[in-house]
Amino acid sequence: MLVRDATLADGRVRDVRIRSGRIATVGQHLQEDGETIDADGNLLLPGAVDAHVHFRQPGFPHKETWASGSASAAAGGVTTAVDQPNTDPPTVSGAAFDQKSDLAGASLVDFGINGGVTPDWDPDSLFDRPLFALGEVFLADSTGEMGIDADRFEAALERARTAGVPVTVHAEDADLFDEAALDRADEAGEGAAAGVAADAWSAYRTADAEIAAVERACETAEAVGHPIHVAHTSTPEAVDAAADRGMTCEVTPHHLLLSREDYAELGTFGRMNPPLRSEDRREALFERLVDGRIDLVATDHAPHTRAEKTAPLSEAPSGVPGVETALPLLLATAREGRLSYERVREVTASTPAEVFGLGRKGRIAEGYDADLVLVDPDAARPIRAGDLHTKCDWTPFEGREGVFPRWTMRRGELVYDARGDGERFGDDDGRDVRAASE
Repeated sequence: MLVRDATLADGRVRDVRIRSGRIATVGQHLQEDGETIDADGNLLLPGAVDAHVHFRQPGFPHKETWASGSASAAAGGVTTAVDQPNTDPPTVSGAAFDQKSDLAGASLVDFGINGGVTPDWDPDSLFDRPLFALGEVFLADSTGEMGIDADRFEAALERARTAGVPVTVHAEDADLFDEAALDRADEAGEGAAAGVAADAWSAYRTADAEIAAVERACETAEAVGHPIHVAHTSTPEAVDAAADRGMTCEVTPHHLLLSREDYAELGTFGRMNPPLRSEDRREALFERLVDGRIDLVATDHAPHTRAEKTAPLSEAPSGVPGVETALPLLLATAREGRLSYERVREVTASTPAEVFGLGRKGRIAEGYDADLVLVDPDAARPIRAGDLHTKCDWTPFEGREGVFPRWTMRRGELVYDARGDGERFGDDDGRDVRAASE
C-alpha cells in the first residue's frame, strides 16, 4: 500500500509505503506498487498511544466493553490503548490477567494490560504474564479497594524493578482530603445548584493532596532506583515535582481544558479523580503542555452511564469518557495556533511509545508499525455525544470543536474509515503489544 502526498506534523509532504503492516519507506515521489491512498495533502500522524483507559471489562460491560471502547478509540485516532486494573475482578493475579486478555480479543486496536497492587495481590503469577505496566497503582483509596500504604508501594516498586516493568502511579494523599468540604455540600442539601455541589469534590480532594503524594512517590522511586510514571497530574506543581526528579507524567484533556468554572454546566458529570482545579492552575498546566514539561497526554477514559452520573455528589461515580475526543481536541487547539502539530504528535504518540518502551509504535519512520491517522485540519466540527462510539451517551466536551480522523490505520489495516457515506470499521484484530514483542 502507498499513502501518497501526506503532510507530516513538521510540514513536510511525503509518501509512505507500507508492507506487511509496517512502514517500509518514507520519501518523495515513490513509485506506486499495489493499493494507493491519496492523502490529498492532509495531515498524517502516527496513531495515538493512550496509556490510560478503563474499558470496564470484566465486571461492568454496561459502561463499556472492549469492542465499544476500541471502536471509540479507533474513531478518535487511537491505535494502542492501555487498560487499567480496577475492573471486577481487579487485575492483580495471573488468572485475572488471563480473563481480561480473553475479553480483549474483541479489540479493534492494539492494547496493553496493566496489573494492579492491592493488599492481596499475587505478584508471582502476575509477573508471569505479558504485563504492560504495574499501574494504575493507587496511593489513595479512590476506588474503595485499590489503595495501598507506603510499605506496600515500596515493595511493589522493588518487584517491578526486578521484573523490568514500568510503574504508573495514581498519587493522592487521602490524609490530606478535606472531609469538611463534603459536609458543607451535604448541608447545602438537594436545593443547592448542581455546580455548587460538584465543586465540593474539588475542595474535598485538595491540590495539596496530589502535590504531596507525587513528591513522596518520586522520593520513594529514587530510593528504590526504579522510575515511576505519574498518572493524570492535575496541578502544575505536581508536574514540576515529577520533572524535577526525572520522572515522567501525563495530563488528561479534561484537566487541560476544563476547570472548576465548568462545574456550573457539568454538575456531577464533572466529578473525577483527581478533580478539576482552578482556572489559574488549568492555564498553568496548559503552559507546561506547550513548553514540554508535560510528557504525554492520556485520557483516563472512565465511562459511566448517564443515570449513574446524575446521582447525588456522594453517590455519583468518578470519571469521564475521553478516548475518542482527546486527539480531536488537541488538533483543534493546534488549528487555533495554541499548540504545534509536532507537539501534538509528541504527547499523543512518540513520547508515550518511548516512555513505555514500544519500539515499533509512535513514529512515521521506516520499520515502525503502520499505525497512522489522517485528518483534515480544516474540517473541525462540534463534538456531539450522539456521534461518538463509546457506550457512554454523554461527553464533558459537548459542543467544543474537534478535528476527527478521516481514517485510522492499525498495522496497515484501516480500522476506521469516515470517507464517503457513513463510517466503516475494520476487524477486531488488536494485539497485546507486550505479547507481540516477546
